[in-house]
Amino acid sequence: MLDFIVNPIAGGKHGKKTRKTVAVIESVLKEKNIEYNIHFTHHKGHACELVSAVINKGATDVIVVGGDGTLHEAINGFKNFENVNLGLIPCGTGNDFAYAMGIPLSPEKALDIILNNQPQFTDFMQMPTVRGMNVIGTGLDVEVLKRYESLKKKTKFGYTSCLIKTLFKFDYTEFTADIDGEKTEHRSFIAAVANGCVFGGGLAICPTAKPFDKELNFVAVKEMKLFGIIRAFIKLKKGNILTLKKATMKPAKKIVITTKTPCTVNVDGELYENIPFEVEIVSDKLKMYR
Repeated sequence: MLDFIVNPIAGGKHGKKTRKTVAVIESVLKEKNIEYNIHFTHHKGHACELVSAVINKGATDVIVVGGDGTLHEAINGFKNFENVNLGLIPCGTGNDFAYAMGIPLSPEKALDIILNNQPQFTDFMQMPTVRGMNVIGTGLDVEVLKRYESLKKKTKFGYTSCLIKTLFKFDYTEFTADIDGEKTEHRSFIAAVANGCVFGGGLAICPTAKPFDKELNFVAVKEMKLFGIIRAFIKLKKGNILTLKKATMKPAKKIVITTKTPCTVNVDGELYENIPFEVEIVSDKLKMYR
């Protein structure tokens, strides 16, 4: 039995993309005589509630149909991982974690992975109060998301536009990074912890990150002058941000970020106020189709 957790407004508030995706899923499953249930989310946080409920009832395969936000809610609905596999059929605006996992955007091909492949251990990020799958950060990304949330239409171009506007008005973040017990001081655009390689609809914050290598990746970019900001933006778009002399990347198992003032933390595109920015990698626990 497959339990699908579907965000009906993923990829656009009118739900056209989701309806097409669900139609494809149902057509394939009916043709193959595979039993399934479809559970639609109705409000923010509902995917977390639905996942918890179906697992409590004995679900063995939970499949998310949505974007990074729906996947984020889903992983936070897991209370045990022993007998449950997680699948993803990308249907959001950015689908960043799907990219990191090599899951195709075609619903037929994504479903084929679930029907014909064995689930494999996949890393996730554990904080004291919440889990993350893709990227956790504070600084520039938070300000971009705040701008992005004010847009009526959510698109990749809209995110990029918000990023450009924020780059030239952003005040740097001062923080201490404790990386596996080694502390360093930073004045940076961003303090990011990457499990996946891209965020913001395909921006490669850490191109070398893989969500199955049993490592986190700490990324920071030091303050720079105007010309450097433009150069950094171009490199980010091209996936070469780590070639900057001002960029720092370090693999780790546990990362603790301490800011001088309370900060907002971006977890998979969701904003959390004043939570402890402490992240540990969790491996060999979550089994996911990829």
